[in-house]
Amino acid sequence: MTTDLRQRRPGRAVAASPPRRRTHAAPPWWFTVPALLLFAFVVLAPSARGVYYAFTDWDGLDPDFAFIGLDNFRAMTDDPDALQAIWHTLLVAAAITVLQNGLGLLLALGVNTAIKSRNFLRVLLFAPAVVAQIVTAYLWRNLLGPDGAVNSLLGMFGITGQNWLGDPDLALWMIVLVVVWQYAGYSMVIFIAGLQSIPKEIYEAAAIDGSGPVRRFWSIVRPLLAPALTINLMLSIIGGLKLFDQVYGMTGGGPGHATDTISTLIYKDAFTLGEFGYSIALAVVLTAIVAVISAGQYTALNRNEKAAS
Repeated sequence: MTTDLRQRRPGRAVAASPPRRRTHAAPPWWFTVPALLLFAFVVLAPSARGVYYAFTDWDGLDPDFAFIGLDNFRAMTDDPDALQAIWHTLLVAAAITVLQNGLGLLLALGVNTAIKSRNFLRVLLFAPAVVAQIVTAYLWRNLLGPDGAVNSLLGMFGITGQNWLGDPDLALWMIVLVVVWQYAGYSMVIFIAGLQSIPKEIYEAAAIDGSGPVRRFWSIVRPLLAPALTINLMLSIIGGLKLFDQVYGMTGGGPGHATDTISTLIYKDAFTLGEFGYSIALAVVLTAIVAVISAGQYTALNRNEKAAS
């Protein structure tokens, strides 16, 4: 009773206090100092010192070396092996990017259907990507050898005498096909993740409107797959530019220099000829190529994503 009287007694109204909002203060910037110092010590300082060696005549062993400026880079422009390796690197990266992503997209569209064996096929197609690159290279070197399984199989159909890795016109493309075989399943998995993020209602609405499979792919799937395409293209182009294990394991850069890339030429010049300064200059060129192409590709693909959304 007393409580009711107090509640009904006229008096000054008490305004309800607004709920307090929790404010999350940004952590102080100096929290990042230990990580930045570690990064500078482990990455930046060795990289800067390595770039400095590109302007010297260091042989990798002698502590006494001379600063020669841009002589290593000038020598590169007059070196036919270096120019050929740069061309092979760009050609291989472009071919791998197109073939790997094209095949990966086709595989993703195929196993993203309602077929009963789709899970088994996904595992089977992705399995080569988990095998070490050098192991895959030696495996295919034996398969493509003069007495390998590929020539034995073709011999059953009357096709004999094919030198897959010894022919300068074929060896580079055999390396490309092996890389595509190994990593097409990797691209497939990323495309599958993009396909499964597309709502089924969009497909159903397009089918009701009378859109066929090709029209649905071009108008619906292609724009919505832009993020997955960006990831796949970035990974494949960078991997193609840095390609080393498959080339070294399958051909060693031969026959002659027919399959040399920048990475294999860096290895040969440094550890076979002892020209560490020149090989580091090649590494600097490779780094610049990767940075420029990756940045340009990312800018173009990011713009495409924004346009598609």
